Amino acid sequence: MKVTVERAQLLKSLGHVHRVVERRNTIPILGNVLIRAENARLSLKATDLDLEVTETLPAEVGTGGATTVPAHMFYDIVRKLPDGAQIVLEGDSDRSVLAIRAGRSRFTLQTLPESDFPDLAAGDMTHSFTLAAADIKRLIDRAQFAISTEETRYYLNGIYLHAAGTAKEPTLRGVATDGHRLAQVDLALPKGAAGMPGVIVPRKTVGEVQRLIEDNEAEVGLELSQGKIRFTLANVVLTSKLIDGTFPDYGRVIPQNNDKELVVDKADFEAAVDRVSTISSERGRAVKLALSPGKLVLSVTNPDSGSATEELEVEYAADPLDIGFNSRYLLDIAAQIEGEVAVLKLADPGSPTLIHDKDAKGALYVLMPMRV
Repeated sequence: MKVTVERAQLLKSLGHVHRVVERRNTIPILGNVLIRAENARLSLKATDLDLEVTETLPAEVGTGGATTVPAHMFYDIVRKLPDGAQIVLEGDSDRSVLAIRAGRSRFTLQTLPESDFPDLAAGDMTHSFTLAAADIKRLIDRAQFAISTEETRYYLNGIYLHAAGTAKEPTLRGVATDGHRLAQVDLALPKGAAGMPGVIVPRKTVGEVQRLIEDNEAEVGLELSQGKIRFTLANVVLTSKLIDGTFPDYGRVIPQNNDKELVVDKADFEAAVDRVSTISSERGRAVKLALSPGKLVLSVTNPDSGSATEELEVEYAADPLDIGFNSRYLLDIAAQIEGEVAVLKLADPGSPTLIHDKDAKGALYVLMPMRV
């Protein structure tokens, strides 16, 4: 194999694929990236057996061929080579090494045979559709914070993607929850997604897709089946296994009859929660919201360090109410509100609260209260 490629392009592509490779691997081949040169293209592929990313880039191919080299080391070498360099990769299968040359720099890396590299066979995909990159990015951005990190409830370790809405207004919905808070984001149902199976896209896959979207104007191709999902963005293809589990009936936790409505300036509210929570301890992150007509008093009491209160003018006309929330969770949700005004719909100190943008843009959030 002999191939010449431009450093900037190789670095960008390696940047995308090497992230999938786990730093610690008991199986040596999983620490490697597969390099294949053919037809004036160089393709790079990495996998962790659950997720696979392939990217192709233009190259000058003298002799075609394929091999695998340590992913992180290869990335570091390319990163440290001078800007604008032309990189020559030359494989010698007899000695199982890959030579990397650029200007006066020369490296050789140990290789492992391409035949050992695992393939995440995708099988037949039952549904395929396209989405605007900006839409899928927004869905991920708005829901990702609520994904659970608790390994025991593995079926919550991702975003539940499914067709929802009404016959008149069908939607593609993403839902994430960790039991304390829930995020639900709706997009118009794309053509080809009707009747798709509900799938749970793992946290790592969601993060990679988010990072791969660099152009909001682009289109993202989605294909999925019961067990796998594939995202195609220009010359990058990401294939992933899905979480094999049943997502809970989240509709049951979304309150329908919360009659106390609090309308608040999002920036003022966020800043006030942030200020008073400075006093809170790691263990007790509770912030108390004392509501009375036209007024909200936020307070935190920490027996070890002191207390803090702040008063805000708000739109609130219902009965007075005291309710407590985890301040970090409140801030996480406030950060997702896209407009300038947030609406909180409350019931009582023990029931979940519904939070959304005043100009609801297909996203809503649910937060469980804390005792204060």
